[in-house]
Amino acid sequence: MRVMNDYKPPFHMTDKITFLIAEISEQVGRITVLQEGTISPHLRRKNRIRTIHSSLAIEHNSLSLEQVTAILNGKRVLGNPNEIKEVQNAYEAYELMLHLNPSSVDDLLKAHKLMMNGLVPENGKFRSGGVGVFDGEMLVNIAPPAEFVPEHINNLFAWYQQSELHPLIKSAIFHYEFEFIHPFADGNGRIGRMWHSLLLGKWKELFFWLPIEDLIQLRQKEYYDALGMADKQADSAGFVELMLEIIMDSLKEVTVVGRSTDQDSDQVTDQDSDQDKLPVERLLSVLGNDILSAAQLMERLNLSHKPTFRKNYLKPALEQNLIERTIPDKPNSRNQKYRKCK
Repeated sequence: MRVMNDYKPPFHMTDKITFLIAEISEQVGRITVLQEGTISPHLRRKNRIRTIHSSLAIEHNSLSLEQVTAILNGKRVLGNPNEIKEVQNAYEAYELMLHLNPSSVDDLLKAHKLMMNGLVPENGKFRSGGVGVFDGEMLVNIAPPAEFVPEHINNLFAWYQQSELHPLIKSAIFHYEFEFIHPFADGNGRIGRMWHSLLLGKWKELFFWLPIEDLIQLRQKEYYDALGMADKQADSAGFVELMLEIIMDSLKEVTVVGRSTDQDSDQVTDQDSDQDKLPVERLLSVLGNDILSAAQLMERLNLSHKPTFRKNYLKPALEQNLIERTIPDKPNSRNQKYRKCK
């Protein structure tokens, strides 16, 4: 286990990190010009819903995006009560995010109290016992003893304030170090990802609304592998590279979505609600430039209910000529796959 006295996060700069910082900075500037420094309320809400759904899905919450959307719209949903509570808690925590001080340990505890309210006894408190971090049945990391957690967290917060590294770099390092310390009995992943967004949002406001968690979920195995590798190598550079790649992909998506959503707003009808447009956008995002079967698309979207997938994702995308079948003359072929229209 890594000793954390004389605290200084293990990290070395790489050429890839330097390149990604330049690319991200350019993309941030482009979005700022296109959207005149802000993201529309319409897009903010869609991204917030995606963020909550994806961050909880990473923690094995089985509710679909449609169910999460319905819950946050005040509708009744049939599902596991604890999972519904997780959604409601996450919404409250993210709504508070704009008012949190990323340098305040008290605010960190406040956010955890909201996020885990009614789910764990120690919500809003640092853990009182030892804990191991597992990926399935494999032990990834033995976290520092509980008695040292407050000191480690205070050291981490102090380091962030004093570090002269670029915010994109040091926020990713913070993310990794937070997961290494594992300060809470439960909820570390969702709070760590939220705090990463908070740190970035204080640098550039658009990051408050960027659904980074959505793309982390799509690369979930890489995410956990990078955390584990950083611990083994005592160097978080690989994890920082992965997070910068994910941030870059999120920014590219926001640019595309922002253009279609904001510039065409005069043509939006009453039927073009968040719930109608969001699934299609997600399908296009996970499809990318690949050619995939319906089963592969459902897997990437973390969906298990075929009728919901076909009604809300596949059919609208086909009708809008956003995707096409590889075997158009046999729509129901068992070998059918889909790709973006050229």
